Amino acid sequence: MLPPLLDAIIDRALAEDLGSGDVTSEALVGVELRATARAVAKEPLVAAGAEVFARVFYRVDAGVRVERLVEDGTSVAAGTPLWLAEGRARALLAAERTALNFAQRLCGIATLTARFVAAIPAGSKLRIVDTRKTTPGLRALERAAVRAGGGRNHRDNLGTAILIKDNHVALAGGIATALEIARARATHVTRVEVEVDTLEQLDEALEAGAEVVLLDNFTNPEVEEAVRRTRGRALVEVSGGVTLARIAELARLGADVVSIGALTHSAPAADISLEIEPLA
Repeated sequence: MLPPLLDAIIDRALAEDLGSGDVTSEALVGVELRATARAVAKEPLVAAGAEVFARVFYRVDAGVRVERLVEDGTSVAAGTPLWLAEGRARALLAAERTALNFAQRLCGIATLTARFVAAIPAGSKLRIVDTRKTTPGLRALERAAVRAGGGRNHRDNLGTAILIKDNHVALAGGIATALEIARARATHVTRVEVEVDTLEQLDEALEAGAEVVLLDNFTNPEVEEAVRRTRGRALVEVSGGVTLARIAELARLGADVVSIGALTHSAPAADISLEIEPLA
């Protein structure tokens, strides 16, 4: 993400916490007192969000120095220091909560994504991808966290790919009509994907020339039959009701992609603490 866009997100978050200043630190901490702050993983996690963590401190005080101790995408054990900040103690205290809010959210997404990726059997073609079910305003950060966890990204926004969903089908008058219109307007580098709810809709989509089919809330036996009917004519994406326990089986059944909204909308925040000590 470009620094000006990232800074705008950070500034809005800081305004929530510092709109009236930090009266506690102003009362208890001397203006010139300097300190170090270590962000420490309190549980096993996958690191993510180093850039936004650092820039929170820079936005509070450009004189703060932040050191990245582990790279994004690194799996660490509990007790591992992730990042180190050094500067005026008041600035470290002012930035602490906002920096941790971002870091805990992004590390949580990366960690959950890594669990799904690890469930893919060796040698499988299956990809784990996210969806547009992201926190408003934070999509770019959350998608970077998915990549840190070893996952891939689906379309960035409504303008980057054609995905015909059930409401489009209803408004267009059917799958075949929707596909015909979409293919006529798509550029030569754009593949057209269509969501199907039944095997009958899958047959219609394949007959109409869909290049990617999204199987919405299909059971494993239905996925197996859908892959058989598709026979390589289109990429097969599975979405809806996908749990960690299903990943290995979906890979065995021949799915190409599994899209999981929970990676971004339901990932638990990682447990990270900031330990601050005065400089001698």
